Amino acid sequence: MSYIDKSLGDGETVIARAQFHWLYSLWAWCQLLIPAALTVTLLSWASPQANFLDTGNPLTWTIALLVLWLLLGTIAFLRMMVRKWTTEVGVTSHRFVEKYGALSMRTNEIALPNIEGVKLNQSLMGRIFGYGTLRIEGTGVDAVTTPEIADPVNFVRAIQTAREHVAKRFEQQRQTGAGPGA
Repeated sequence: MSYIDKSLGDGETVIARAQFHWLYSLWAWCQLLIPAALTVTLLSWASPQANFLDTGNPLTWTIALLVLWLLLGTIAFLRMMVRKWTTEVGVTSHRFVEKYGALSMRTNEIALPNIEGVKLNQSLMGRIFGYGTLRIEGTGVDAVTTPEIADPVNFVRAIQTAREHVAKRFEQQRQTGAGPGA
């Protein structure tokens, strides 16, 4: 069960969840597969009789650099995918929630009435492929910047809709004389 689902209060529902864009995963896989493919190709092309232990052999240095690139690519792949697997971003009927972390957990939560503004940042590629980051600014709280998410415009719309529903609910409670806890 996700953190957002576990932390829901009474009467609180999930309005929207943000997802990492598919290009994020593609980039992570490219960092792993490109050096792996080049390493395998070079090793299969290299002559079985070649002396790989000869430090004067240029092929030895090429293979060593490709193996190093493969190791760095594996580390980059794991960092990106662990971030994707352990990050949750969502908006509920009461708050904006961001959770990240694998072994330790960190959360950023802003109550919907305390959100002062939402800023969307999309590069040219983000506009073309439909991804971007959001900066959610709250009263008395540092701003929260999301990772690059798919369809950020729709997520902004979900935040604005949830904020409007909360404002209407508070207005109705004010008019009827009932307090927020009633």
